Amino acid sequence: MSKKVIVGLSGGVDSAVAAYLLKKDGYDVHAIFMQNWDNATNHDVLGNPYKDQDICEQEQDYQDAVEVARILDIPIDRVDFIEAYWDRVFSHFLSEYEKNRTPNPDILCNNEIKFKAFLDHALALGADYIAMGHYAQKAFINGTYHLKRGYDQNKDQTYFLAQLTSQQLEKALFPIGHLDKKDVRKIALDLKLNVAEKKDSTGICFIGERHFNEFLNNYLPAKKGPMKRLNGDVIGEHTGLMHYTIGQRKGLNIGGMKGIVGPWFVVGKSLKDLTLYVEPDGDHETLYSDEAILEDVILRGQVKDGSYTAKFRYRQEDHPVTIEKIDETHYIVLYPQGVKAVTPGQLCAIYDGEICLGGGFIQSVYKKGTLCPYA
Repeated sequence: MSKKVIVGLSGGVDSAVAAYLLKKDGYDVHAIFMQNWDNATNHDVLGNPYKDQDICEQEQDYQDAVEVARILDIPIDRVDFIEAYWDRVFSHFLSEYEKNRTPNPDILCNNEIKFKAFLDHALALGADYIAMGHYAQKAFINGTYHLKRGYDQNKDQTYFLAQLTSQQLEKALFPIGHLDKKDVRKIALDLKLNVAEKKDSTGICFIGERHFNEFLNNYLPAKKGPMKRLNGDVIGEHTGLMHYTIGQRKGLNIGGMKGIVGPWFVVGKSLKDLTLYVEPDGDHETLYSDEAILEDVILRGQVKDGSYTAKFRYRQEDHPVTIEKIDETHYIVLYPQGVKAVTPGQLCAIYDGEICLGGGFIQSVYKKGTLCPYA
């Protein structure tokens, strides 16, 4: 009897090709479209009306997924994970912003929805595995399932999956992890799939491509404050600290100033006095740190203190690091060469060559043993 795989069909090209490859390999493939955000009543959970464009984009994804399922001749259901998404992902997302941290909802979405709520639902339906359209691979090493970087280094998504447990990985398949994006597109075009040339989604996981600051203001009242240089000079007013992240260049709306050539950058935020610190220097020394404390760390297998590499943001180059265990869920990450814009709330993913060993969230950042005052 064929192994049963339930694919999270998103309405995009990657999950569509993943479903095709699994069926081609002889799996009994079923599809689920995850409904994780409430658009049925045309307003969000606080009663704020959606724009017609937001509704249309979400419904279009569902219709695209249904058409892919029809072409591939696989059954598809639409399943409601709205409450789980709100409780496990979005509430935490808002809480982090209130603490002046910069969260990544896509990581929580993978941890709590795609590979937990969705996985539990799939297993209850008798699935042997789940699959989606992630550019990642897995390897079985010394009795433990590990993440392995996707073949397409430009699309590799192990950073977003770094906190999956070995048990979650055991039940996951990554059908397109060995392919380049262009090869995935070619397969879809050859199959004449309706999503073959559909652009990749760049919005918040399951929420879509909304105007982010406007969207966030629906849930957290923006508190304006001074925009200052590190020497104390006030040069303007910001629209709310939650709208800015360390190292940010765009969207500061700082006009030309006498004697200043070039763009401005966010170099720090102070929740205590609602101050946003900026400097006209994208390589300012304040942006650099050499040590971070990680919390909620998940590492797969027997990972010893020692030298590895790390990514502090998606698409960032690997940085040489040394890790030291504090306790079961906290680690120190040392990078004496200095790394720019290491930001509390973001994830630090740890690698040993092609293997992603795991990761944890950045709790605090230090430079020469002193807590970075503006991080």
